[in-house]
Amino acid sequence: MKTTELDIPPQVKKIIIDRGIEELYPPQADAINTGVLDGKNLVLASPTASGKTLIAELCALKHILENDGKVLYLTPLRALTWEKFEEFQAYSSLTKLDGKKIRVGVSSGDMDNSSPWLQAYDIVICTNEKCDSLLRHRSPWMNGISLVIADEVHLIGSDRGPTLEVSLARLRQMTPDIQILALSATISNAYEIAEWLKAESVTTDWRPVTLREGVSQGNHIMFKDGDVKGTQRFHKQDPINLSLNALEEGGQVLIFVESRRRAQSTAKQASLALKKRLSKREQTELHGIGAQIGSHGEKTRLTDDLAEIITGGAAFHHAGLNRQHRKIIEDAFKNGFIKILSATPTLAAGVNLPARTVVIGNYKRFKPGYGMQPIRVMEYKQMSGRAGRPQYDTEGTALLIAKSEDEQEFLMEDYILGKPERIDSRLAQESALRGHTLAAIASDYAHSEQGLLDFFGSTFYGYNYPTAGIRLILGSLLRYLQREKMILFEGDRIKATDFGRRVSELYIDPLTAVVLRDGLKRGALDITEFTWLHLICHTPDMRPILRPRRKEIDLVENYLEDHRDEISVHMSDGYDYIDMENFLGEVKTAMVIEAWINEVSESDLLERYNVQPGDRYSAVTNGEWLLYATQEIAKILGLNEFRREISQLRTRVKHGVSKKLLPLVRLKGIGRVRAQVLFNSGFTTQAKLKRANLRQLTALPLIGPKLSKSIKEQVGGLVDEVEWKRLDNVVAAQSSLSSFVEEEYEEKQDDKQ
Repeated sequence: MKTTELDIPPQVKKIIIDRGIEELYPPQADAINTGVLDGKNLVLASPTASGKTLIAELCALKHILENDGKVLYLTPLRALTWEKFEEFQAYSSLTKLDGKKIRVGVSSGDMDNSSPWLQAYDIVICTNEKCDSLLRHRSPWMNGISLVIADEVHLIGSDRGPTLEVSLARLRQMTPDIQILALSATISNAYEIAEWLKAESVTTDWRPVTLREGVSQGNHIMFKDGDVKGTQRFHKQDPINLSLNALEEGGQVLIFVESRRRAQSTAKQASLALKKRLSKREQTELHGIGAQIGSHGEKTRLTDDLAEIITGGAAFHHAGLNRQHRKIIEDAFKNGFIKILSATPTLAAGVNLPARTVVIGNYKRFKPGYGMQPIRVMEYKQMSGRAGRPQYDTEGTALLIAKSEDEQEFLMEDYILGKPERIDSRLAQESALRGHTLAAIASDYAHSEQGLLDFFGSTFYGYNYPTAGIRLILGSLLRYLQREKMILFEGDRIKATDFGRRVSELYIDPLTAVVLRDGLKRGALDITEFTWLHLICHTPDMRPILRPRRKEIDLVENYLEDHRDEISVHMSDGYDYIDMENFLGEVKTAMVIEAWINEVSESDLLERYNVQPGDRYSAVTNGEWLLYATQEIAKILGLNEFRREISQLRTRVKHGVSKKLLPLVRLKGIGRVRAQVLFNSGFTTQAKLKRANLRQLTALPLIGPKLSKSIKEQVGGLVDEVEWKRLDNVVAAQSSLSSFVEEEYEEKQDDKQ
């Protein structure tokens, strides 16, 4: 099907043709032929890079430009929301019927907000959780949504799947004629999801780049089509050896491994093996990329190792790195400078990062309580699907590694020739149903037990199973919510209490709310900062907790013993080994956050607690939100004596500062690092900043003239415009790349905070 034949606005057609898309891929043509541009629901299940995003873009633009509609695009990850935002920005110059330009908005944080500002945007891109939160707040603008695009819809079968499932059911309940476009990797029962959504289904294995799948064993590779290929022995480690063989033929390599430690060690070995293969130009570029790593964030052993590895043409990628470092690595890989990237499987479900060759270093993953277990076929398909770069390669290669002929046969039969597992709903799990049951009542989507059953009957779970399957669980949950005073019964009618409604709006598990409420009421013998930090770490929403290593057990146990009187949680003497291990993990997590607010550096957190920047970021982000929830619950319970203390602690956790820096971090543009610079330079209060002149502030590290002017304006000081312009011009002329990078980093950090 030719692009010129499409029934789309001419201005859209021009942009697509200018991008070089003159003919549609077969899956795209099949989608068009189902009537998706005419408003029909569609489940499009096809491999990575087969063109699903273009269909989403065409549908979205058709709604906006021809029907004055509004589009909601759902993704499972924050990183994907920004990737999709950048893709849709290509259409922001198009003109709507009212003469205005298309506006694209992103929202992925602040769960206690109806985000009314999103009313002004034509395309809203958000995470599944943010969508669920908006629905709980009954955001009025959501009634105007005419198209919802659900990306990675196969994740309905994951632990976070119930959120997407319930959100789609609510959107259909609110607007029965809403169009739904669900995008997915190839799954075995996409037709069932299509039937649930009353949609057409297009399922295909077609790829724009041919995928060759094989299993390596010894010095040869057996491919799916029966072809056998020999390999040379360049390195003793099989994943690196296969990568070096692949590099002989050009392209880049992704190695998927089972753990962060393995990702780092594999990348280090790959870097050493690659150094002699790099040209002078490549070495220069890679040293520049390594320098960028050192310029973003605090210096740690992890960043030093990463920067050094990058200079050799390799890198590692996992959730322990901060977002800036992951972005630098992704960009360097996309631009071809990094030749081998060693990553944990989370990358396979994240940003679009294809390579000519994918090597799956280990098909097993550690599962607590079970040891190393084989991965699912779906996970293998996700990883192997990254092989082959559209517009660069005509063929991609995905390789598994076997240690014996028997294992080679097993991998060929079970993974390469195997079919992905069917997708099943996870909604019937009590932990998932608990929050969604309260939300349905608190948001007035259901007003009785039968109403709840009817609503859950409209979900994917309800499509596959009779609601009798959740009736018993639901009855138990309703009794629990009533006992904890979150709902009340008026005959057959169910209403949320003020407490229950607020818990739903705060987007926390009802069990978390009970832990926080009881902790607030119970208090502790000696209430300290650790009291509140441990309380939030004891909730199910503080996951994952930072489990102590074996050599840290004594340290954590001793800390617990010394601070036992500060804990407001009842400690049972009947804890078994697993319970105690979890409890010590909660204590360690609280210890790490406590160290963070006492300004312990990222480097010391890594050395002292083995906590990497990405883990610290997750703990701090969750902790800040849970402290906000604690503060709000204290408010609704009338426990005002704690609110000021918890509010102050929340600000400290958010910025990672001690009490003395609080007046400084409250200024826009001032985060942890800049606050320390100001304080150490004698500007310890806002009053002292008010008396400072621009020359003094501009002379400080990381404080440029623009920020100096902003600080003066915020504290009510006078700004000499002539002096400011002169300083601005001088600094602009003398600024170096390194200072620019540091300032950009600090501003981004402060924006996030």
